[in-house]
Order: sequence, then structure tokens, then C-alpha cells
Amino acid sequence: MTAQRLDGKATAQAIRAELREEVERLTAAGARPGLGVIVAGEDPASVVYVRNKTGACEELGMHHETRGLAATVTTEDVLAAVVDFNGRRDIHGILVQLPLPSQVDATRVLDAVDPAKDVDGFHPENVGRLVQKRPRFVPCTPAGIMELLARHEIGVAGKRAVVIGRSDTVGKPMALLLMHGNATVTVCHSKTANLAAVAREADLLVAAIGRAGFVRADFVKPGAVVVDVGMNTVEDPAEARDLLDPSRLPGFEKRGRALVGDVHAPSVARVAGALTPVPGGVGPLTVALLIKNTVRAAAATVA
Repeated sequence: MTAQRLDGKATAQAIRAELREEVERLTAAGARPGLGVIVAGEDPASVVYVRNKTGACEELGMHHETRGLAATVTTEDVLAAVVDFNGRRDIHGILVQLPLPSQVDATRVLDAVDPAKDVDGFHPENVGRLVQKRPRFVPCTPAGIMELLARHEIGVAGKRAVVIGRSDTVGKPMALLLMHGNATVTVCHSKTANLAAVAREADLLVAAIGRAGFVRADFVKPGAVVVDVGMNTVEDPAEARDLLDPSRLPGFEKRGRALVGDVHAPSVARVAGALTPVPGGVGPLTVALLIKNTVRAAAATVA
């Protein structure tokens, strides 16, 4: 068996294409969608994420503004940037790029974002609305995964789903969305006993644990759908030979590094029925859903 490739990049492109007409309509109505980004420090992954997000804004003709802050920034400095964006009529969505520097109280910062501009879906009010199945904004990565499944006609109702990882940004909202879709959901984590055995019960397995190649073939029921949320950088040649498909090794040798997921793709692809690649799977969808949420936030101002 060779797993079907669930192409997140193509799905993300389709979502952005669908948003173009709405952006044009809102712009003509005087509500050009605007995204305000707050990023602190020079974390390499954050720099890439912000560039991808602002690039998507430019592609669609949206307004965007990035507030770059030093790595030595204080909580009050970040809060001041949030307050400024909260009050701006040309900013409809606010993204606080995580992680923030360790000295910054991320909870205070995220709680300060206007819930109507919280396009990441992290504010407690929006989390509560999601729990009650009346969401305003859904966290972008889980929302993107649901879009990916729907557009590949992969139903979740009645399925056994296992989510590995319980983060506030991915694991918990992912479990809620699957539950709202009438799946039977188990959430696993570092303290779960017999984790591989539990995972093997899943018709749909979502790996979001932040450990390169953690999910191996023995975690996967034959024919299961596997969604890899992991974004891990590998620089060790021996690790690369273990984790990468042979076709990716020349690229690793050229650059000295490669991006891998939480799933050991070479072995899992031989067992799973469908698998998201890394890169090109969940990552582009996260960006597309951020843009979609921002457009929805702008639309709410002219409704």
C-alpha cells in the first residue's frame, strides 16, 4: 500500500483563490481587509511564517502591517502594540506570532487582543465559543485540517479519531472540531500508556506532538488517514537518513538541513491510506485559514 498524498499546498491555493472576489468586494465597500502582525525577536521559523502570511496578503491585495519588536522587549511593549492594533479601523485581524521571548507574558498578551480581531482564535472568549459549537474564529491549523479533509471527501462522522498532542493551539481545538464533526475522539499525550496501541485504533490519526519522526508504522492502522502537524528541522546526517524519503536526501546534502514532521513518513506511507506531506501539507493551510479569518473579520464590519 502507498498512501494517498493529501496536498495541503494545492488546497491552500484553492482557498485563497476563493477569497479573492470577497477581498475585492470588501475593498470596494471601503473595508479592505487588513492584518496586523506582531513579532518579537529573530526566531528563524517565525520569520518564515510571517513572510508567508504577509506574502499571502499581498497576493490577494489585502493590507498588512508588521510590528517587529526586539528580542529584549517587555510584556508592556507588546501590549502597547496590541492596543494600537485594537484601535485601528484599517486592521481587522491581529496575529501575535508565537513563541514570544521568554520574559514576555504570552497569556496577558493574547488575552489583550480584541476578540473580534483575534483571527488566531486564541482569546478565551473565542475558545469558549468553539467549545459551545458557535465559533467566531477557529485556530488556523485545526481549521485548515478540517478543510483539507472535507475537500478530499474524507468524512469524520462515525470515525475513531486519535489526536496526539494536547496543546491549546492545535491538539485541544482539533479534538473539539472532530467531536463537533461526530467523530469519537481520543486525545493522547506524553503520559498516555501504550500510546502506539491507542493510536493504532484510529481511522484518523493527527500527530501534533513536536517530536521528529515520532509516529512510526506501528502506530498506524492499515488504511488510516494520517495528518502530520509537525514542523521539525533536522541537521544531523544520520537522523536525516532515518527520517527522510531517499528522494529528499540530495536536497538535505545540499542545504545541510531539512524539514520533517512528527510522522516517520517513509514507513507510515507504506501503511496509511492517506498522509499529509511535510513540507507542503498542513503548513500552507494554516496560512490560508489565517487569511480567511481576516477576511471574515473585515466582512463583519460591513455586514
